[in-house]
Amino acid sequence: MTVDSHDLFALTGLDPDAAHRIVADALAGADDGELYLERAQGEVLAFDNGRLKAATYDVNQGFGLRSVAGESVGYAHADDISEKALKRAADAVRAVASGYSGTMSAPPRATNVKLYGDENPLLSPIFADKVALLSEIDAYARARDPRVRQVSASVAASHKVVEILRADGTRVRDVRPLVRINVSVIVGEGDRQESGGFGEGGRLNLAPFITPDRWHAAVDEALRQALVNLEAKPAPAGTFDVVLGPGWPGVLLHEAVGHGLEGDFNRKKTSAFAGLMGEMVAAPGVTIVDDGTIPDARGSLTIDDEGTPSQRTTLIENGRLVGYMQDRQNARLMGAASTGNGRRQSYAHVPMPRMTNTYMLSGDKTREEILASVKDGIYAVAFSGGQVDITSGKFVFDCTEAYRVRNGKVEEPIKGAMLIGNGPDAMKRVSMVGNDMEIDKGVGMCGKAGQGVPVGVGQPSLRIDAVTVGGTAT
Repeated sequence: MTVDSHDLFALTGLDPDAAHRIVADALAGADDGELYLERAQGEVLAFDNGRLKAATYDVNQGFGLRSVAGESVGYAHADDISEKALKRAADAVRAVASGYSGTMSAPPRATNVKLYGDENPLLSPIFADKVALLSEIDAYARARDPRVRQVSASVAASHKVVEILRADGTRVRDVRPLVRINVSVIVGEGDRQESGGFGEGGRLNLAPFITPDRWHAAVDEALRQALVNLEAKPAPAGTFDVVLGPGWPGVLLHEAVGHGLEGDFNRKKTSAFAGLMGEMVAAPGVTIVDDGTIPDARGSLTIDDEGTPSQRTTLIENGRLVGYMQDRQNARLMGAASTGNGRRQSYAHVPMPRMTNTYMLSGDKTREEILASVKDGIYAVAFSGGQVDITSGKFVFDCTEAYRVRNGKVEEPIKGAMLIGNGPDAMKRVSMVGNDMEIDKGVGMCGKAGQGVPVGVGQPSLRIDAVTVGGTAT
């Protein structure tokens, strides 16, 4: 008999009926909980400075058993998917509901929707072809401009299968492919060096990203950004009107606003948005959603890591706070419903409210209209990392590509610009929203409480008035 390659019970020899009995007994008296099984394969090839620098392949599998009693959580995990290990985990998590009498929550609703395919992206192309591709990327980038001094390129792919078993016997499965290709270029003239980068990916196989036209465009974009930065002047410091470009600049929105709209921070009243439901927290015209249902997108999920189907959740509507992102536990404690945002890094981690693809909807202005409205400001096209304090909402973000704007004209590129502000305050300073919303190219990774998960960000071009800009110009 052929074994389903995605059936983790069959693959590991764990009897589903025995597992159900153990889980049901372990969660007796609890409010919620589940057995989460996972098998993940991952591969990364990195080419740097003309040679293959790293090639890694790993396979991990294990389970996590969770029992939820009110605000308390009992969790045990192991990399041994067996009845014996599961019984030990059950003994550990059973204690959290000792003396507690809860009512087990109903299982998530079922869905037949699939947002991505089952194909394993590690299988094609073969290893040798991936190495040859990275070598071609390196050679092409160096041939494009004599100022290229270093090229780094990588290809990453993973394939994760998860199964969730609840105390009532409900059992759901999700198969999650994920790929990413990245190119970084360093250019130099004399003693000065600058870098540029580009990446893209999603929940599908590598084929669409490694056609010659596609990777040529990726290299060209990385090189373009590097050459722009090579000509950049030191950024000024002061207060400026700032225009943000579409797509990846939504990472500022993700950090400065998105985390503050996750349910746990608001239940515990540690978010700058806590207690503001129904109030104006952004300028009119600002609508922000978290949408885990975009087909093949990096942050999308057919079901979250509690088994709840993903959905599109409006968080801020025309400036008014109307929703939070919820997992099952926080939703129950806040008298709400899960929004399909219960996510975990792996079987060794408990789920918590996390973003999927978070973005601002388009407005009615063209990018040209927005830029033309700025007398003296900054046009920020791309960002690197930033720092955010969830409680206060304060943020600092580094621009990796930015320009001065004078009298409505985009002029010289600048380097070293930092945007400094407060998330809720910045959203109230949005004065123009573009009609060109884009989702990023599929490279986002979000960290929270030591866990990392893939996400998407996005926004249209927009103008934020009177932003503090840190610079290096004297």
